[in-house]
Amino acid sequence: MNWLWMIVVTFFAGMGAGLGTGFAGMSAAAVISPMLITFLGMDAYMAVGIALSSDVLASAVSAYTYGKNKNLDIRNGLIMMGSVLAFTVVGSYVASLIPPATMGGFSVFMTFLLGIKFIVKPVMTTKEAMGAVSPKKRAVQSLIAGVMIGFICGFIGAGGGMMMLLILTSVLHYELKTAVGTSVFIMAFTAFTGAVSHFAIGGAPNWPVWVLCVVFTFIWARIAAVFANKAEPKTLNRATGIVLVVLGVVVMGFTFLTRAA
Repeated sequence: MNWLWMIVVTFFAGMGAGLGTGFAGMSAAAVISPMLITFLGMDAYMAVGIALSSDVLASAVSAYTYGKNKNLDIRNGLIMMGSVLAFTVVGSYVASLIPPATMGGFSVFMTFLLGIKFIVKPVMTTKEAMGAVSPKKRAVQSLIAGVMIGFICGFIGAGGGMMMLLILTSVLHYELKTAVGTSVFIMAFTAFTGAVSHFAIGGAPNWPVWVLCVVFTFIWARIAAVFANKAEPKTLNRATGIVLVVLGVVVMGFTFLTRAA
């Protein structure tokens, strides 16, 4: 493998994944996997494992940054995480009985549409408005939202970060920074579980590619999270929307190239 080409590919894969994670709680797998498969000819299973493991540190540093700025709902995040993990298994089982033939590109297309939504209709909910909801009601909402997210992610096989951001902002009416902070907090745990499973089943990854992806994703996620926590709500909505639209278009392009090849 050409080292220079490997560094270039992993740098841009890490940059796209890190920006998506830090700004929008997006899973690194949505960006890194298609790039490694398309440009490095990597086995799809290994590519997903590397992407998930890159997501662990990136999501963790993003969650730390959001939490440090008081933009993280840990209590309800834990409730949601439990139901997400449980119903991902249920969704996977149902999908094995009824294979979803046309659902493969749903996650990527949703990324693009969600980006448009943030640009056209920004999330302007305030923390004061969030605080008006009773803790008991919020806990019940988090449990139900986790069931929905987990089942859909298990059925489709992707899209956890995007589904969480969509439901947290549009259904539970979270303020955008708190929604992203809570999303990356959950993603750190789900990505770790997925990465361990992939490497336990598929064996050790390509270590140079793994190290580069983890480092580049971590750096860009940290940069994006710091910027996001300092930005004004309207600016953050636009920046998040632009990042999601660009990533959606790019990943759809990579997916098309992979299928064409």
